[in-house]
Order: sequence, then C-alpha cells, then structure tokens
Amino acid sequence: MEHQVFVPVPADRLATALADPARVARAVPGLQQDAGAPPVAGRLKLRVGGHSVTYRGTARVLAREDGTYTVEGDATEARGSGAVKLALTLRLADAEGGTTVTAEGGADASGRITELPADTVAAAAARLLTRFLEALGERAEEPRREAEEAPEAGRASVFDTEIPPSSLDPEADGEHGEGGAREPAEGVETPADDFTDTGVPPAEAAHARRTMIGRSAEEVDHAPPRGRYAPVPAPQTVSANQALKWAAPAAALAVASAIVVGRALRRRR
Repeated sequence: MEHQVFVPVPADRLATALADPARVARAVPGLQQDAGAPPVAGRLKLRVGGHSVTYRGTARVLAREDGTYTVEGDATEARGSGAVKLALTLRLADAEGGTTVTAEGGADASGRITELPADTVAAAAARLLTRFLEALGERAEEPRREAEEAPEAGRASVFDTEIPPSSLDPEADGEHGEGGAREPAEGVETPADDFTDTGVPPAEAAHARRTMIGRSAEEVDHAPPRGRYAPVPAPQTVSANQALKWAAPAAALAVASAIVVGRALRRRR
C-alpha cells in the first residue's frame, strides 16, 4: 500500500506533532480513548462500505534516524475474534505551501474485515489515513495560534485598571472635600431639614428604623407601608340594604298599631 497526502503545514511543525502522542491521539478520527491507558489507545469504529467494525487496541509512532516515522498498531475486534496488525512508514517532504506525506506499508487482518471486498477495505483505510494526517496538521498549528492569540507583553488589561472609590463610601477622600462629600454650589442653600447637616434623623426615618430592628428581611419586605406612604382606607358608605333593614320592622310596627287602634274604637261603639 502506498498513499500520499498533502498537508498545508511546514514539515518541521508536522514532525513535532508526530512526536507528541497526545496530539496524535486527538488526530485519530473517531478514537474513544481509554482512561488510564497510553495516549493512543482505545476504541475505533472503522466503516467499510455499508459495514462497520469496531476495534480496540493501541498504536505508537516512532522516529527513525533517517527522518522517517514508523506507525505500529495492534487491535482486536470488540465483538469477535478478528485482529489487525498495522505497520506503516511515513516520509515527510517539503512542498510548496506545506508538506507531502507518503505512507507505505500494509496490515495483516483476520475476522470480519477479510470477508469484505479488498478494494473497499483499501479505500476505507486510505480515507482514514487522509483524515488522520489532515487533523494532525491542524493540531500542529495549535501552538502557533495560541502564541498569536496571547496578549502582547505590556498591554494593559481591563482587569488591571484602577477602580475609583465609590461616592457612597464615607471614608473615601475625593476631590470634593473631606469624606468625599460634594460641596454645594455657591448661592444654593442646603435644606434645613436635611438630617445629614443637623445630625438628627427625621421622625419618619427614626420610626422606620425602630420598626425594622429585630425583624427579618422577609418580614420587612412584606410589611405594609407606614407613615405618609400608608394606604388610605376607602370611605365607608351607607348602602340601601342597611336602610331597608330598619324600614321593614318600622312598617310592621305601624301596621300592628293601626290594627290595635281600630279594634279599640270598634269596642267603644
């Protein structure tokens, strides 16, 4: 098997990514890594035509003295007795705008994969290798992107900006006088009933403070307003029902009195 893939990344950066097992593992498409296992270890589902075979195994990338890289992998079927042993050699060559990667080697397989057409299996393996090398090229650019996105040295951050003191802080010394209080403009008189000047709070404020002491926040929030903000009760109006309530007994009493007087006059005659 021989397959070439163009990667738009310089050869030195791609070589650095191949030497990093963590980036190699993230570049394998569809790899589900096992916890506590080597970086390139886990489950991989291989789609061949209309079929799919799931393998569990490990892989490693080794650098040679001649500048090439060896990819070795061993895997077994997750649901079956088949196995695959992979051995590839990767050669990196500088090209215009990137790197040309040439992969040579093969694989020994047994199990379900051998029952599928050889051309379909070779196409699926070439597609998987292409996606792996392209993803590895993206991983090789990660350090450069992080360096470009990092803030320049000496640039001020919004979190380093000094926050001015609050105008409500009585201990803050501002340009408006001692205690941060703003001086009144010339010709403007301060109200005489301002308790900030007299030191004596208004009666309503003192009453509100006495009523809130010893009460929870929920009680204070739901307490009815008092003082000038207390709701005014609606005036009570006399309804017609109350007048009729006394008119009916009075009419009955008048009728009874007329009957008694009429009977008394008849007896005298």
